[in-house]
Amino acid sequence: MTLDTDVAQNLINTRARIDEVAAVAGRDPGDITLVAVSKTHDADRIRLALEAGHRVFGENRVQEAEEKWPQLKEAFPDAKLHLIGPLQRNKAKRSVQLFDAIETIDRLKLARAVAREMEEQNRRPDCYIQVNTGEEPQKAGVLPGDADDFVCQCRDELGLPIVGLMCIPPAGEEPFMHFALLAKIAERNGLAKLSMGMSGDFEAAVRFGASSVRVGTAIFGSRPSLREPGA
Repeated sequence: MTLDTDVAQNLINTRARIDEVAAVAGRDPGDITLVAVSKTHDADRIRLALEAGHRVFGENRVQEAEEKWPQLKEAFPDAKLHLIGPLQRNKAKRSVQLFDAIETIDRLKLARAVAREMEEQNRRPDCYIQVNTGEEPQKAGVLPGDADDFVCQCRDELGLPIVGLMCIPPAGEEPFMHFALLAKIAERNGLAKLSMGMSGDFEAAVRFGASSVRVGTAIFGSRPSLREPGA
């Protein structure tokens, strides 16, 4: 199998799995977006997915995305790019410039910085609040007990376009309770979008109401060696 057919076929296979689980769960498969996680993969490999017709991608690092995506977006202007990794305040300007969605708003100082950049640039990418459903001290995300107040601050006080929530369940734990918790928080805050589920658990996420799943390895294969952090 060549690299070209590899990525294209993996996209077909992944989409088919999403559609099958959605049908069993009584959901419309068209309501679920596949975010192809292209972090650490080079522009040539990403281009294979674009040429296969895929248009929604996720990157972890602002700096890495800046190196790859301006030319790709020039060639494929309808491509959409999500920031799915931690964001530092000093890169808020660049993230608002480049990304169509920022999924990792998780603290008030960052939210204020992003809001200022949106006003200055007159550009409003969709925003998701990252919730640390496992309350892991080493992981980014607002704690579940603080999520309601934080949604209110971001949406009502800062005017951020908060469209949904995102989570990354703890490694080694069953993800179901984390997906269910995220869905409950979203429901009581009137948020329609849930970004949850990765290569190993996206089918469970679909069953629990994910509106988007973030899948990398199942599409692009094993990741190359990671670069120095740049997000």
